[in-house]
Amino acid sequence: MAKENGNGERWTDAYNRMLERIRHRIEELEHDTKPRLEHAVEKAQETASELGELTREEAEKISLYLRRDLQDAAEFVADSGRELSDWLRFDWQLVEQGMADLFTRVVDQTRVELGQLQQRAEAFGEWHTGEVAGIGTLECKSCGEHVTFTRTGRIPPCPRCHGTTFRRPRGE
Repeated sequence: MAKENGNGERWTDAYNRMLERIRHRIEELEHDTKPRLEHAVEKAQETASELGELTREEAEKISLYLRRDLQDAAEFVADSGRELSDWLRFDWQLVEQGMADLFTRVVDQTRVELGQLQQRAEAFGEWHTGEVAGIGTLECKSCGEHVTFTRTGRIPPCPRCHGTTFRRPRGE
């Protein structure tokens, strides 16, 4: 397996492909009894591994990143009553239209299934340098600096203090 640092673009692409597969699977599973989002994430993870896009371990890691971002966005919208654009903390015009539509549809489904995923939310409260994050803003836990993602990407160290642990900022 290649070193994690050498996988930035590959993992970013895999995150976006898995997100698209999740959206597609959610649309297919209208009457499934298992929570649709969780099942869709599992299938996207399996597909990425089966197609050789990622190793099984890498696919598990990327699916954790997806779950974390979707869970956090859905919780923010559900808890605050505010719009997804408030969670993102930047203008939707900066986001590629296809990515914005895709993320919005999956977040809407995530919000519906929020109750079933609540226990996992606590494990996803932190983002770390080197992980992959979807669109939105992260706040350095050390100094409060904001790092904004207008597309999926690897999380860099904080540009101000070089901290490596982040969270999604909440209302100001």
